[in-house]
Amino acid sequence: MNGTGAQLAELDRLAAAHPEPGVDVLICPPATLIHRAASALAQSPVSVGGQDCHAAMSGAHTGDVAAQMLAEAGATAAILGHSERRADHGETDAQVRDKTAAAIAAGLVAVVCLGESLDDREAGRTLDVVGAQLDGSVPDDASADRLVIAYEPIWAIGTGKVPTLEQIGEVHDFLRDRLSARFGREPGTAIRLLYGGSVKPGNAAEIFAVNNVDGALVGGASLKAEDFSPIIAALEAA
Repeated sequence: MNGTGAQLAELDRLAAAHPEPGVDVLICPPATLIHRAASALAQSPVSVGGQDCHAAMSGAHTGDVAAQMLAEAGATAAILGHSERRADHGETDAQVRDKTAAAIAAGLVAVVCLGESLDDREAGRTLDVVGAQLDGSVPDDASADRLVIAYEPIWAIGTGKVPTLEQIGEVHDFLRDRLSARFGREPGTAIRLLYGGSVKPGNAAEIFAVNNVDGALVGGASLKAEDFSPIIAALEAA
């Protein structure tokens, strides 16, 4: 819940800094800015997505936004199951799964978020928690061209705390194996795995060097082009 029209100028700066990025770049602004952001980036390879969608395509759901509405506004993707949605709105894995199916049906890329709490981490439950979230949040007909998985340890989001590279690698290797077992080795290998949780210009390069980390879901550091641009450059160089 950050961003007003005045901040759209950051998109111009970002597009100017990366006219031909060697990686996929996606900006997910508030729903109120999706159409304006997509219009501003129409001549840029930078894509625009939403931060959530409803599982239904239409209906009496005041205040919600359907996946096809996001697509009509210019979005190509939607973030689903973010820990803040799960915590603030009580979203379950089953609800995230239904939203993911709706996003895919509308032609969007579903960026499905997983992550454990600090209590889970300290109790040694991390893999059990993210494994259950993966199983429950991803529909069976998901494919690599319409699904991205983002691992975001809840205790690292916006706190400045970051898991060790070994901890990040352990979870990403686990998720890769889990996806390959469910969807087959080739499809499971093709699904992109992002790391999120206090990713900054100063730590991006070492995170991108971890096995099975294909990119990042960036929070606060994406609000200004001067902070987000070095992260994009680090991924281009990885």
